Amino acid sequence: MSSFELTVATRANHAALLPVVLIATSINEARSTPVVKINCDDTAMLNEGDKAIVQLTSGSNSVFGTSNAIQELFTHFPFLRSKDTKLEDEWISQVDAFATLDFKALDPLLQRLNAYLMLRSFIVGYSLSAPDIAIWGALRGNRVALAALKKGSLVNLTRWYKFLEDLCPWASSAAESLSAVAKEKKSAKSKEGGNYDIALRNTEQGVVTRFPPEPSGYLHIGHAKAALLNDYFAHDKYNGTLLLRFDDTNPSKEKEEFQDAIVEDLKLMGIKPNKMTYTSDYFDELFDYCVRMISEGNAYADDTDKETMSAQRFDGIPSKRRDLSPEESLAHFQEMKQGTTEGLRWCIRAKISPDDKNKALRDPVIYRCNPTPHHRTGTKWKIYPTYDFACPAVDSMEGVTHALRTIEYRDRNPQYQWMLDTLKLRTVQVWDFARMNFVRTLLSKRKLTKLVDSGFVWGWDDPRFPTIRGIRRRGMTIPALREFILKQGPSKAVTNFSWDLIWNTNKKYIDPVSPRHTAIMTKGMVKATITGAPAAYTEEKPKHAKNAAVGMKTVAFSGSIVMEQEDAKLFKQDEEITLMSWGNAIVRKITTDDAGAVTHLEFELHLEGDFKKTEKKVTWLSTEGQELVPVELVDFDHLLTKDSLDENDNLEDFLNPHTEFREDAVADGNVANLKEGDIIQFERKGFYRLDRAYAPGSPAVFFNIPTGKLK
Repeated sequence: MSSFELTVATRANHAALLPVVLIATSINEARSTPVVKINCDDTAMLNEGDKAIVQLTSGSNSVFGTSNAIQELFTHFPFLRSKDTKLEDEWISQVDAFATLDFKALDPLLQRLNAYLMLRSFIVGYSLSAPDIAIWGALRGNRVALAALKKGSLVNLTRWYKFLEDLCPWASSAAESLSAVAKEKKSAKSKEGGNYDIALRNTEQGVVTRFPPEPSGYLHIGHAKAALLNDYFAHDKYNGTLLLRFDDTNPSKEKEEFQDAIVEDLKLMGIKPNKMTYTSDYFDELFDYCVRMISEGNAYADDTDKETMSAQRFDGIPSKRRDLSPEESLAHFQEMKQGTTEGLRWCIRAKISPDDKNKALRDPVIYRCNPTPHHRTGTKWKIYPTYDFACPAVDSMEGVTHALRTIEYRDRNPQYQWMLDTLKLRTVQVWDFARMNFVRTLLSKRKLTKLVDSGFVWGWDDPRFPTIRGIRRRGMTIPALREFILKQGPSKAVTNFSWDLIWNTNKKYIDPVSPRHTAIMTKGMVKATITGAPAAYTEEKPKHAKNAAVGMKTVAFSGSIVMEQEDAKLFKQDEEITLMSWGNAIVRKITTDDAGAVTHLEFELHLEGDFKKTEKKVTWLSTEGQELVPVELVDFDHLLTKDSLDENDNLEDFLNPHTEFREDAVADGNVANLKEGDIIQFERKGFYRLDRAYAPGSPAVFFNIPTGKLK
């Protein structure tokens, strides 16, 4: 497949730029790897003439102008085309006309499009196609067109414009990005993109980044940020290389299960490392490096017990073994390597300083014994390097140029450099960025493991967990996750985020494409009869009123329905209400029990009534013409009762004992056909992800998806 470069002159009219920029963006969105590189140029016009602001290049061939560039992309990416190519070409040919800033010339075009969209959701056919994207882009970049839309007279056009904006959130992002770049260039700023201009050095010599997870658990949202940022700088910003390296130096905690899960989760996030390696690939080299450090007097063997060593490091007291000769330390290191009883008592420490103000430099441990078999190397090794020793050495050996890692490692940066200097290895530039913290959320792998092992949660994919698997099971989409994280950028500012922010981002992606269904709570469910209703029948209705591409569903109608107690108890005698997706009805009789709960209702169908005049618009389900599907609706609360745990807080004291809430309901018959993982909206209840599909005798289980709004 050919690769392309699209260059646009950002000082030009954006109404002429955005159509082709958005077409190119839609191609990249549809493919696992971007194939159209979008450049912004402001130094000169790209070619002579009025259409000199857009240039599309592939190899030695170039075409100029918005329409020409779009047609060229059509040639290579036919999936953009609709079935009616003739009508599509007719609209595409008008894209340049919609870019005019002359209101007299533009107004007839807007009026025509407004009339054309009266009975249509899309410009061509029944699904999104290139004319929608291109013309939306032309209007989005045209200040005259936007002013006309704000007046409110172009009702159909405004509806379509907002629909496209919700349906394609990446289009708005691309448009905003282009505007941001233009503003920066206009103000003579040299940086390429706000927070992402972090002044990495020596990038002209090539960029190699790495993501080095320990395979001792599942990836959580904090790991996702590190992975995405390293991927961004390696692939998007500098066209470099990303390494995935498993830091498999602790066989007591590591499993192949975790390793496989990490690979799969990265793939789901669209992260494709150029190479996958293991620290265990370098155990021989690391052993030799440690021998060299000991021989040169830069490391020593120590048998101080863990508690005493910790106290001495805290107080700046040197170990009594600090002045062991290299020969004595090497002898102990050999005992460690063999895993003897004597060797198990010892470790190797770097000889940096016993009392440096930076406690990370107080003779850290660089090798320790562990007789547990390794999941890759078996029983070959009884000693393993620590992360602090292995990471800088392997970074240098593997050709990493820039180590981007969370700010919690900042105190260990001098230690990282000391290891490289002492071993006389090639230096690596380190950049710290803030980790993402969320209120009432655990991101400590040790504490998450404790909750899994204790049975407090269902497992690593528990929907209350901040793991990638957990939040995906709750209903988070990968595009929303990527957008939220990348928006934070590599800033060093530490922020404690509310989950509302990321779930609100997620809603932008699921709302335009989630089928609408109906569910009625079984507790207190009220039966009702409707006079004037015809015999039971069904109709095909859109699953999504604003997006015909979502498909159709079967809706049953009859004189026998059920509705929720919460609605029924608010009805008044002879009040006119609206039965959603059917029409109006008048409340003719309300039957209650001794406790005041409604037990039965009688309505008179009044389809000629005006739904705009009714106060109450309620959901309902016909009990005839369909098999109602039993469902279980599950909601969750945070695992912690405190926004942020302090270092000395006891985890068990702040665990929320009530985090799972289940309610039984019945849903429309279409729900029986949903598959695990499907995301829908139950009208007036919210968005849900299907965690377990319906089977006879077993209800469908749905997890509520937060949307960032208070309930």
